[in-house]
Amino acid sequence: MSVPQTANSNDITSVIANLAQRQSGKPKAKIPGPKRAAMLMLALGEQYGGRIWQLLDDDEVRELSMEMSTLGTVEADTVENMLLEFVSRMSASGALMGNFDATERLLQQYLPSDRVSGIMDEIRGPAGRNMWEKLSNVQEEVLANYLKNEYPQTIAVVLSKLKPEHAARVLAILPEDMALDVVGRMLKMEAVQKEVIERVEQTLRVEFMSNLSQTRRRDAHEVMAEIFNNFDRQTETRFITALEDENRESAERIKALMFTFDDLIKLDSGSAQTLMRNVDKDKLGVALKSANEEVRNFFFGNMSSRAAKMLQDDMGAMGPVRLRDVDEAQALLVNLAKDLAAKGEIMLTKNRADDELVY
Repeated sequence: MSVPQTANSNDITSVIANLAQRQSGKPKAKIPGPKRAAMLMLALGEQYGGRIWQLLDDDEVRELSMEMSTLGTVEADTVENMLLEFVSRMSASGALMGNFDATERLLQQYLPSDRVSGIMDEIRGPAGRNMWEKLSNVQEEVLANYLKNEYPQTIAVVLSKLKPEHAARVLAILPEDMALDVVGRMLKMEAVQKEVIERVEQTLRVEFMSNLSQTRRRDAHEVMAEIFNNFDRQTETRFITALEDENRESAERIKALMFTFDDLIKLDSGSAQTLMRNVDKDKLGVALKSANEEVRNFFFGNMSSRAAKMLQDDMGAMGPVRLRDVDEAQALLVNLAKDLAAKGEIMLTKNRADDELVY
């Protein structure tokens, strides 16, 4: 098999998509396109895959690498059914094993080591987040202090890639003259060349993110707030009460940093409905069993009247529920909300002042 040297990225991805969809024999469960493409690249291996890798851009390489590294074992008949036109001879086992190490070894054959390191670092990170998503999780004071030493044009590029709410907090911390300069450059900014973005990403990865991971020490109260969030209600109350007697200031800081079930009422309607679509209705009913009227009304108000009535009826039919089960259900909703927020599907607000309307 040979790959035409004149093929471009669109040709290659089109071929991958078309050929990966063709199957012989009786089809099994449908496999998503990206996973089919990952199986194809693993089947092509080092001899035939090199030219294809060189024609893919970073986003395509990153997506394929993520799929390959989490593929696991693919049975021989699945491989043969899907990739018969590509594979004339299989290994003795006829199976493929996709994991992080195999993916990294394959990429090292065709891509520069620093590029491979960057890609593998990202797909090994939390949920395979890219550089800009990781940067959005960096505390605004830390990011602003780093950006103060950069050129205003570089700051403009970085902030243009962040979520608006995070960029706003960083801008507010920068010196006023610098911030105004950055705003002006962002207003005049046209499409940024891919090479510029890649250089900025590389600089951030080498000079900022790597140092941050090595030197940053999280605030002890922030760490403790996360621990307290995972206590059951009785344990949390016991520790908070004891801490208030010993160190009221620390107790108040921890309570301010904690995100609790009651804080879910600060979700906007869209976020609340997204959360409820992702949770089992039985769990929601248990979680609301001991909730106060304000919290119950918030959730019922974000449902249709029919759905709210059905949930209320279900809650009434439950009878007594153990407090431990209520705590677990409420913790499940809080953790689900945090996961959805990390994916950018909902927005969490902890500070009541953030929700106040000004006329």
